[in-house]
Amino acid sequence: MVRVVPEKQLLEYIKLDLDAVAEIEKGFAELDAGNATVPPIMMIPIPRLEAEVDIKAAYIEGLDSLAVKVASGFFMNPQKGLPSQSGQMLVISAQTGFLQAVLLDNGYLTQVRTGAAGAVAAKYLAPKSAENAGVIGAGVQARFQMRALALVRDIKTIRTFSLDDDDVRDAYVEDMKEELGIEVIKARSVEEVVKESSVVVTTTPSRKPFLKAEWLHPGLHLTTMGSDAEEKQETEADVPASVDILACDLKSQSFRLGELRSALAAGTIPEDGNIVEIGSFCRGAHPGRTDERQITMCDLTGVGVQDTMIATRAYAIAQERDLGTQVG
Repeated sequence: MVRVVPEKQLLEYIKLDLDAVAEIEKGFAELDAGNATVPPIMMIPIPRLEAEVDIKAAYIEGLDSLAVKVASGFFMNPQKGLPSQSGQMLVISAQTGFLQAVLLDNGYLTQVRTGAAGAVAAKYLAPKSAENAGVIGAGVQARFQMRALALVRDIKTIRTFSLDDDDVRDAYVEDMKEELGIEVIKARSVEEVVKESSVVVTTTPSRKPFLKAEWLHPGLHLTTMGSDAEEKQETEADVPASVDILACDLKSQSFRLGELRSALAAGTIPEDGNIVEIGSFCRGAHPGRTDERQITMCDLTGVGVQDTMIATRAYAIAQERDLGTQVG
C-alpha cells in the first residue's frame, strides 16, 4: 500500500520548528561524515518561461526510507496569479525499493527544509548577539528564512528590500510584523539592508549580481540561497573572497550552481580553498564563528539530504496520525 498525503494535511502537521531544524542538521552531519549518497541534481530548464524543473534525492545510511523530490520553479507564474514554486516528494523504502508514500506538498516541504537549512547556517555562523536581520526578496522563502532565523537568534528588527515588486514588499512588511511581533522596515536599497544588519539572507532568482563586497562589515553573517542554477547570481564575484569563514552546503554543488560558481569562474576563490561544508559545523568538526567581529558567508543550493530528512519526518508523522489515503 502507498500512502498519499495531501498538501492540506502536510501544512497542518509539518511545521518549521526546532525539531525540523534538528532533522536537517542531522542530515548535513551524516553527509559530512560520509554516510550519505547524493546524486547530481537533474535540472530541466524552460528558459522561455523563466522556469525549471529539478529532481533531487539522497540515500542516508541507517534510514529505512529515502526520498526523491520533483520540484518546479516557474518565476512568471505570479503574473498569472499562481505561486512560482510547486512540487511533490516520493518516499521509497531503502530496504526493498518499493514506493511507500507520495507527499503532495506542492513545494511546501521544500520551503520548510530550505528555511531550516538557513537556521542551521545562522546557528553556527551568525553572531550570538545578532538582533538586526535583513532579507533581500519578499516572496515565500523570504518569509521562511526569517521565521527560521527567529528560532535560533533573538531578532528585534528585519529590513527588507525587493528587487522588483514593491506591492509584494508592502504585504511582506505587514505580514511579518504581525507574525513575528517585531519591527519590519522597508529599506531603500540592498546596500542599506547589508550595512544595517548583522544577518542578511538573499532569496531571489536574480540573474544579475546585486550585493557588493564593499558593503560587508565586521560582525556580518550572509546566507545566500537564491542561486541554485548555472545562470543565477546574487553576489558579485569578490564577495565570497572577502569573508573570514566561507561555507556552503555541498562544495561540488555550489561550484556548479551557487555563488561559489561565479567566484570560481572569476578566479576570486580557488577550488581547493578553505571552504567549509555546513555538515562540519553540525558534527563538531569545525567550530563555526569564534569571534563576534568575523564576517561569515554560507552558500545554500539545496541538497538532497534535506529532502530525504524532511520527507521521512513527514512520512513518520503521516503514519503516526494516519494521514492521507492508502492506495494500491
